[in-house]
Amino acid sequence: MRLVHLDLKGAAPRVSYLEQVFPLLSQLGANGVLVEYEDMFPFKGELEILRSPYAYSEEDIERIQQLAEQHKLEVVPLVQTFGHVEFILKHEKYQHLREVERFPNSFNPHVPDTLALLKSILSQVIEKHRRSTWIHIGADEVFHLGEGMDSKNWMSHNKGDVGTMYLKHIKEVLNFLTAQYWGLRVLMWDDMLRKISVGALRASWGTVALVARACPSAVPFLTKYVESGFEAVWFASAFKGTTGPAQAWTPLSYHLKNHLSWLKVMQAVPRLAPLRLQGVVLTGWQRYDHYSVLCELLPVSIPSLAICLQTLVNGGFTEEAKRKVLDVLGLESVQLEQSTCEGRGAFPGVEIYHMVEQVNGHLKESILKALEEESAIKGWFSPYHRKHQFGNPRNMESFGSKVLKLHDDWESFVRDLRAQLDRIYFPDTVEEWMEENVNPYLDQLRDLVRDYR
Repeated sequence: MRLVHLDLKGAAPRVSYLEQVFPLLSQLGANGVLVEYEDMFPFKGELEILRSPYAYSEEDIERIQQLAEQHKLEVVPLVQTFGHVEFILKHEKYQHLREVERFPNSFNPHVPDTLALLKSILSQVIEKHRRSTWIHIGADEVFHLGEGMDSKNWMSHNKGDVGTMYLKHIKEVLNFLTAQYWGLRVLMWDDMLRKISVGALRASWGTVALVARACPSAVPFLTKYVESGFEAVWFASAFKGTTGPAQAWTPLSYHLKNHLSWLKVMQAVPRLAPLRLQGVVLTGWQRYDHYSVLCELLPVSIPSLAICLQTLVNGGFTEEAKRKVLDVLGLESVQLEQSTCEGRGAFPGVEIYHMVEQVNGHLKESILKALEEESAIKGWFSPYHRKHQFGNPRNMESFGSKVLKLHDDWESFVRDLRAQLDRIYFPDTVEEWMEENVNPYLDQLRDLVRDYR
């Protein structure tokens, strides 16, 4: 299976955009989507507090699944069950379930309310995904586990360590899922298991498949998982969102190399029988956690996704893979090292792709150049002049028309960009992306123009 990860804890696209993207995923060789809803899920009743103001409706969730079915994509929902639960634990109502009182990252596994809450979250998500045969329970990066008082007490009374305690909670979650939803298969990230001994891991893992994210040094971990009794493994590569929390432009060659490394690991799997490779998740993180800024938007990373999917399908970035990428995306050529594409492009959101390229490559540079290098501004319109509102009109006129034109050009560009973003994203995303990527530079120009006038 080749699942494309849709991380909705940031920049969740409107369903109308997914209508355009799903056929593309299918064409490029994906056969599933891993959907990490977080606060975009339409939680009901007690859980309504967890919903974002822009959360999808129940009809949207149904529509997403119909679209997926239409394009032969399996939908796998992802529900975090241990760490990365800031969207839950930030609420006062659930603060008492934190492992460490100050931090909203991870659940305290010793409070009975934790499992009760998880059961109700999982039930609501699974009920709305009756066609899905898989669920992903997250379980990665459980920061501060073992640091809470309850955990310290548990470990001292049970001669236990953090690993045993981690497994105890995961098994409770798995027991609930197997008892309640017969035949549902479970995926989980592997990173928390890497430090746990084979002895502690050896147990009934029949219902769960690990998703390994340790490339390119995955083979030692895989050997350990074989000894621990795991029968199936998945790999997780990345097509965006792993090169920095505030990354705005996707580095193509970096992500291609990641997939080429994974292909080498895949070739080693037959030697690890009875372990078998069941699938690959192409992760596309949209935020590093609920509180961090946005990384690359989905339209910006579509060329990277196309290259990565085709590399997996063809066993390398062959001429055939390259031709398919260019045909499907309507491009003339791809420059891997420069992370650029030539040609107008014909993929969903291509307008945003080109406009973000402009912002990324020229906005900051052109504004700072005008403000820093224009000697008339430095000499006759300094912060001091502006503060005390005086200046020589003769010198001010020497830079005025140039600065006003630059300002008008960027303002008109940004209006178009906003309109394009509005078609794909909800208002909170548009606002956040502008605040992070455009306003820090454009505001300096706006202020200068205001003072000049």
